[in-house]
Amino acid sequence: MVGRVRELERRVAVLSRLVEVGVTLNSTLEHEQLLDTIIRTAAEVIDTEAASILLLDEHTRELRFAAATGTDPKVLAQIPVPTETSIAGVVFRENRPLIVHDVSRDKRHYGRVAAAVHLQVRSLLAVPMQIKGQVTGVLEAVNKRAGSFRDDDAQVLSTFASQAAVAINNARLREKLQHAYAELGKLDRMKSAFVTIASHELRTPLHTLVGYAELLDQGLEGELGEYARGVVASVLQMRHLIDELVNLRSLELGQIPLERERLDVGRLLSEVHRDTLALCRAKSQRLILEEPARRLPVDVDRRRILLVLTELLANAINFTPRGGEIRLRALERSTEVWLQVEDNGAGIPAGEEEAIFRRFYQLEDPMTRRHGGLGVGLSIVREMVALHGGRTWAESGGIGRGSCFTVVLPLASD
Repeated sequence: MVGRVRELERRVAVLSRLVEVGVTLNSTLEHEQLLDTIIRTAAEVIDTEAASILLLDEHTRELRFAAATGTDPKVLAQIPVPTETSIAGVVFRENRPLIVHDVSRDKRHYGRVAAAVHLQVRSLLAVPMQIKGQVTGVLEAVNKRAGSFRDDDAQVLSTFASQAAVAINNARLREKLQHAYAELGKLDRMKSAFVTIASHELRTPLHTLVGYAELLDQGLEGELGEYARGVVASVLQMRHLIDELVNLRSLELGQIPLERERLDVGRLLSEVHRDTLALCRAKSQRLILEEPARRLPVDVDRRRILLVLTELLANAINFTPRGGEIRLRALERSTEVWLQVEDNGAGIPAGEEEAIFRRFYQLEDPMTRRHGGLGVGLSIVREMVALHGGRTWAESGGIGRGSCFTVVLPLASD
């Protein structure tokens, strides 16, 4: 009776230890530290001289030692353990524990490992490490200190092996995730460098082309003048696309510091109107500026707000047919100013008024669309306006009934 009570107390102590170690395993994400904890705990709870972990090499489909008590894992890692002819291989293939009381009489014992670790192996208990029925490795306990390995040792070690397998898998996933993040960081830096270099290299010849094309446009009439205006429009469109990429990248990186200054809305509208006329003329469109009745001051970053207005006008030009009409206006509303770009172009389908502000959103099928663009201009507009403490929205009567985009900025207080 006393012996039975002591045995129950021993089992309770072992189970308590497994629960305690389970918490430690789940909180240990550093791979080598985790493996060391597993083998030390395995040797402790089964009361053996040593323990080791063999994991499956996904490439060679061989078992390799990941850790062993008192041994440099790098030395053992060089020794492949065959899955067909070894004790660990049997455990792995058949997914069952295996007790060998005298390894000297078992031909499956892989003596090369014992020689490498300078350990005389007498007895061995090996159990599969599995996750959801899939075996990922083998946990071995070597040389029972007192008595022989028993079935309850195999049960305890199997329970611990399942905990260990989950912990190792979590650590591997964490390492893969860290590696993936590192690779994404590299790709992100490469993308930034590419956008910066490409935009710089492309802008230089584009500036030259714009200058020559505008000179041709001024000096030619008739059909040749029409061709020259087409060249101007194409070059300006190319420059606009490059600017969109650069600004989108800056927004992604949070590199948009605002250099605010007190400006008059009327002058901003006049400037963007003048700069956009060439694009409208190339499509025979009318660009009408409705100037505000009085001075409307705003504290904004001049370059960023001009970009916002240019993006809205470029969008209107793109979706308005030849001969169409585009209006640019400013309306005073209490403590705010509403900047509007209205056109009589393609319009916006019902329910899509918010979706068009998402990055890379396209109203048309990419393979059959009639209107160009990257699908980032309106998202840039919304983000730039938000940085200024404003808001943006779009309204439309539906397909073919034009659209009106509104940007709201706070008026400067005198």
